[in-house]
Amino acid sequence: MTIGSFDRARFPFTLARRLIYTAVAGLLILAPCARSAEVSETRQLYLTGEYEEALTVATKAAAENRYDEEWRLIQIDSLMALGRYAEARDTVVNALSRFSTSIRLRIAACRVFQFNGKPERVETLLKEIDYLAGTRRWAYTDARNLTALGQAALLLKLDARQVLDNFFDVAKKKDPEYRDVYLAAGNLALEKNDFQTSANLFFEARRKFKDDPDIHYGLAASFASGDRKVAMENLQKTLDLNPNHVPALLLLADHMIDGENYDTAADTLKRAFSVNPWSPKAWALQAVLEHLDNNPKGEARSRENALRHWKTNPEVDHLIGKKLSAKYRFQEGAAYQRRALVFDPDYLPAKSQLATDLLRLGSDAEGWELAKEVNEKDGYDVNAFNLVALNDTMAKFETIQDDEFIVRMSPHEKAIYGDKVLGLLHRAKKVLCGKYGMELETPTIVEIFPKEKDFAVRTFGVPGVDGFLGVCFGRLITANSPASRVSSPSNWEAVLWHEFCHVVTLSMTRNKMPRWLSEGISVHEELAANPVWGQRMNPEYRELVLGEGLTPIGELSSAFLAPESPMHLQFAYYESALVVEFIIKNHGIKALQSILRDLGKGREINESIAAHTEPLRELEKKFAAFAKARAENLAPGLEWEKPKVNPFTADINELVSSHPKNFWILMQQATSLLQQKKYEEAKAPLRKLIKAYPNNVEDADNPYALLAMAHRRLEEFAEEKKVLETLGSLSADSLDAYLRLMQIGAEAKDWQTVERNGDRYLAVNPLLPQPYRYLAQAREANGKPDAAINAYQVMLKLDPPDPADTHFNLARLLHDKQDKAARRHVLQALEEAPRFRDAHKLLLEIVGDNDAPIPATKPAAPPAGSIPRSTPPASPAKPVFQ
Repeated sequence: MTIGSFDRARFPFTLARRLIYTAVAGLLILAPCARSAEVSETRQLYLTGEYEEALTVATKAAAENRYDEEWRLIQIDSLMALGRYAEARDTVVNALSRFSTSIRLRIAACRVFQFNGKPERVETLLKEIDYLAGTRRWAYTDARNLTALGQAALLLKLDARQVLDNFFDVAKKKDPEYRDVYLAAGNLALEKNDFQTSANLFFEARRKFKDDPDIHYGLAASFASGDRKVAMENLQKTLDLNPNHVPALLLLADHMIDGENYDTAADTLKRAFSVNPWSPKAWALQAVLEHLDNNPKGEARSRENALRHWKTNPEVDHLIGKKLSAKYRFQEGAAYQRRALVFDPDYLPAKSQLATDLLRLGSDAEGWELAKEVNEKDGYDVNAFNLVALNDTMAKFETIQDDEFIVRMSPHEKAIYGDKVLGLLHRAKKVLCGKYGMELETPTIVEIFPKEKDFAVRTFGVPGVDGFLGVCFGRLITANSPASRVSSPSNWEAVLWHEFCHVVTLSMTRNKMPRWLSEGISVHEELAANPVWGQRMNPEYRELVLGEGLTPIGELSSAFLAPESPMHLQFAYYESALVVEFIIKNHGIKALQSILRDLGKGREINESIAAHTEPLRELEKKFAAFAKARAENLAPGLEWEKPKVNPFTADINELVSSHPKNFWILMQQATSLLQQKKYEEAKAPLRKLIKAYPNNVEDADNPYALLAMAHRRLEEFAEEKKVLETLGSLSADSLDAYLRLMQIGAEAKDWQTVERNGDRYLAVNPLLPQPYRYLAQAREANGKPDAAINAYQVMLKLDPPDPADTHFNLARLLHDKQDKAARRHVLQALEEAPRFRDAHKLLLEIVGDNDAPIPATKPAAPPAGSIPRSTPPASPAKPVFQ
């Protein structure tokens, strides 16, 4: 059905009605300005949460037979805000009898009748709106009525994007000062997960209506799943302007649930109930709290209250399920979405969420099908659109599968390091499942994305979510590949080990564990698997621990919710791992295992920790002392107070003289000397820093890297190698150091050094050709021809800078093994470099006395800039540590 397409014969528009409308319109035109001011003041009472007073004023004005629908709208809005749905129904019935052509009252009435269990009345009202819009289009061209018609079009399930363009945008142009159109358009964008558009609309509205609580609430909702700081600022502003703003209170409770601050969430819901005791969303969130508290009777009772006035409201089960899924309870969340669809099989938000849940549960076929269905019916649903586009991309992925793992990767990456991925996962499973006594009943799914935006869509539903290396949902792991991390490389082996640890702990607890504990165990197990993985104490963490940055154990999940900066988020991971280390050190691994088993049975985390360690307050006190000692033991020979003067502008020599052990000043001194090319002088402060703080390898410009550069500039290559070896043994992702060590090792024919650093390099980025060249040389020299062949074969898939050389060496090794593929590769070498003499010799050797003709190579001259040569020398490595 479209606006204006309804069968007019069923709803005749009589001449009498036309005359009545004209008379009423005339009275409105002649009404004094004082009446508008009075309406505005009463609406302001409503906006500031004085619902009872606004209702009293509006009821009195309506009783005086004032011909202004605004009084009735204020009455209806106030009654609905107070949860007095039956009274709102009576008010609507009376208002409609007086204002027979009002579109805005009919829109308000639709909501009222829904909350009174009258779906048939809603259908009738929509037909009436459709008829009125078709017969009296001239009467509804102002911003208010265009906005109302847009809302009606949405209820009639017209295309949402067209509604935005053809109704709300037109209304906004007609009257840029009409606040309700911003609310309607912004809320529509929010419903469709188009957070960028909703934020833009509400920002525009805030410039016009800076003290409007509904506008601030819209901004808070737009940023609730993104920048939590902006969300909380606007949420607080909303409640400052209107302490009784129930949607804001519910968003605050939602935020508290995310942070596992359940007691505060319950108190916030009580505030909402004091305003509207029958808010369906409030009772839905109460049901979520009961579910998380393992109280099925309370959960059922809260759900029943949520449905008391609108018994088939699909939004109730949709909201409950959505919040459970946000807690990684995807199975329970999906069940609630199915309940919502029983009430309304065409309720697209539930179908969209169910699609996401199923995809995270590994039920791909049904999940992708649902996403496609939602996208076909609603092209404006951003999540569904993104998922459908992603499905097209993932259809090109290839799978590596056995009984324990299903790994999906791009064909290119699978061919290069797919086997390494599977091998690492099997090692992780053997170690971690054995350590925690866990048997996984179903294969673990691992999906690795070469494009960060695809990873973000698969993981979060929208692109543009940065900063995550991998995410685990239970049996599904999603991860960014090294191809997406070129500018900020990370060790992909450590990432997959970390995420698989989540698979183990989430399976043990049936996804019923707080985020801090899950992350803490995974970071701890990184360090247990490899000392260079995971996180260590650093100057920033030291400052937080010795200051006021340590979060009590009982509140640690909140540290992940709205961190002040990316560094604070990283510190939350570190502190969580430190808590796990503390528990294991003082109470043993069995205590940790018991806590995990308790969580799987539904026991509350702090209660379980106290049961298997000691009372929480005592534990927190001892942990704080443990963390403080760890911080104080970070390079105790250094001073950590940051200089009050700017070391970049102050006299550095004076600063060093007065603070010879200050970490920050020594770093600035070394940097300054290097910039002045005083490499010999720079060595002293760098060595001092390394001796006092040997584990300082996190930053690219760490003392090891700077000292190695100084040695290289001074052509002290033996000393350079020694420093880089130490750096390589301490760092998980120093690509430049690994590459330089391979170069030095190859020149010295130190093939063990080459192999060791080649493997280190591939654990960070296996998608570049340089390390494979060195590894092939090292493996051949170490008597591993098959491994050398494999390295050259991989290299060819990575567009090497000298393909002729690669083909030639591969042909040479294959010929030694009497492999017929040698002939093909030597011909390819000659195709790339027709004058390659050693390749010609090798081809003659391969052909031997065979009378078969040798295929002609290209007679063309060598590529511009190339030099004819015999056996090509090793490709020079790209200089590092400039």
